[in-house]
Amino acid sequence: MSEKYDVIVIGAGPAGYVAAIRAAQLGLKTACIDAFTGKDGKPALGGTCLNVGCIPSKALLDSSRQFWNIAHNLPVHGISVGDAKVDMGTFIGRKDKIVKQFTGGIGQLFKANKVTPFFGTGKLLKGNSVEITGTDGKKETISATNVILASGSVPIELPFAKFDGKAIVDNAGALDFTEVPKRLGVIGAGVIGLELGSVWRRMGSEVTIIEALPDFLSVADADIAKVAAREFAKQGLDIKLDAKLNKAEVKKDGVHLVYTNKDGEQKLVVDKLLVAVGRRAYTQNLLADDTGVKLDERGRILVDEHCHTGVDGVWAIGDAVRGPMLAHKGSEEGVAVAEWIAGKAGHVNYDTIPFVIYTEPEVAWAGKTEKELKDAGVPYKVGSFPFAAIGRAVAMNEAIGQVKMIAHAETDRILGVHMVGPGVSELIAECVVAMEFKGSSEDLARIVHAHPTLSEAVHEAALSVDKRAIHKGN
Repeated sequence: MSEKYDVIVIGAGPAGYVAAIRAAQLGLKTACIDAFTGKDGKPALGGTCLNVGCIPSKALLDSSRQFWNIAHNLPVHGISVGDAKVDMGTFIGRKDKIVKQFTGGIGQLFKANKVTPFFGTGKLLKGNSVEITGTDGKKETISATNVILASGSVPIELPFAKFDGKAIVDNAGALDFTEVPKRLGVIGAGVIGLELGSVWRRMGSEVTIIEALPDFLSVADADIAKVAAREFAKQGLDIKLDAKLNKAEVKKDGVHLVYTNKDGEQKLVVDKLLVAVGRRAYTQNLLADDTGVKLDERGRILVDEHCHTGVDGVWAIGDAVRGPMLAHKGSEEGVAVAEWIAGKAGHVNYDTIPFVIYTEPEVAWAGKTEKELKDAGVPYKVGSFPFAAIGRAVAMNEAIGQVKMIAHAETDRILGVHMVGPGVSELIAECVVAMEFKGSSEDLARIVHAHPTLSEAVHEAALSVDKRAIHKGN
């Protein structure tokens, strides 16, 4: 007879492992199944985010920023350094060490919270049983009162630019180049394309980004996207908009690309090609035919507002369901589902989820853009403030960008905050808190902010909503 659990989680990414830990904290007997293996071939918890996504990309972004600073920022401070060189083994090795630290840390958290890990793939069977195929090919079946599907997502592959792991790579491949490519092509000017494009541009690559959409960062507020595009161009990122890739062919001298833009067919040769056109829900072999769990037209698991599939005791969270594919969104869904299962009041507010792009300058936002409000006919007022007038930003030599705050014209409730500049990945949190508590721009305007800090830009933007910013003309 198979072992019985209160909760089985399939997937140990940010959605799955958090769900498993929270369920165990609530006294539920919990198991978590995951098939990810690290570079050493051993099981590695944490999913895409910790292994080949959020964490390793931030490690390389930080390392590459140090290298870039030597030539581009230190001279302003009167600091000169000789001919800087990079040891690629150490450069990539540091990233790998950080990844191993965090994936191992989840294993320790599982142990501390008495979560039982299973290493292999999980397949939901009828009646809330799960068939586990171990890494050795052996099968076993366990069952639970509740099953949480957290299978994550995988990169979308273009049929005419298939991944070979060498010349044409996905995000994982672009984290492990053994040498700096002289010419790097990137398909897609989204988060992954911009972040990894920035890493290798700082290291010396000639980076060309081909984006099919006519507008740069169309998901962000237009004013913020405009500033970001200008700064990326200054850094040498060659971003070609309204350009559609038609062909990618690997030859001896590189990857030969053919794309079409407003001027017709264009050709480009690069040494490496990163394809970053988005991700899709990973639900392959996840469900037996008779489970009753349904998928939408994009292969995502259909769920209601409580992440329930409609099948008794079966839930789904993270990248495998609707909503933004963000680690923190998946984690909060994991916590909420565990609490719903335990009879408590779980909660996820999808209207206040922050979005961040970890480039230089950083880009961050939460809530509605000005265009979304205009299209919806919602009356609004706007305040903005530049980092160029913030003493801390100028002292850091990072006085680029602005904070833009949008509030309801009648109630003054904050509807959206959009930022581009130094440290905005952290500054956005204050605004999310204010929005979560249904705060107004007046609330933020009346809060004392330390001087000199970057957070003063948020304070002044709030003041600017009512045209009373102190340090700029309104």
